[in-house]
Amino acid sequence: MVVIGENRVQIDALDPLFLHPSDQPGQGLVADLFNGDDFENWRRSVTVALLAKQKLSLIDGSYKKPDAGSPLLSDWQRCNDMVISWLLNSLHKNVRDSVPLHNTASAIWTELNERYGQTNKTRLFQAQKAVSCIS
Repeated sequence: MVVIGENRVQIDALDPLFLHPSDQPGQGLVADLFNGDDFENWRRSVTVALLAKQKLSLIDGSYKKPDAGSPLLSDWQRCNDMVISWLLNSLHKNVRDSVPLHNTASAIWTELNERYGQTNKTRLFQAQKAVSCIS
């Protein structure tokens, strides 16, 4: 819940724009950095971490950037930048350097999903078949 008073915005701890004092930009979201392999598991870990922090709506695009005159704009920008930092800190340097820097966490998330979220089911089946034949 957000309470807007006279020149002041008070953000409730359950609101996606709330940042806990322990939330820091240098943090990563997951223990294992994404290095280009096993995107599905990495994506699942990141979504669980962001869901726990109530920030998933900033990457799935459901919490839109407030209008320019909104008193919530600076809070949204701060949270968006924090989530961008967390995402980038959860990527291996080689992957991080290849991701274009976008202005929103949702744009970075979309870029990662488009680049690494595509699976080739035929190739996966062939690889699993080849592994099962190894003795």
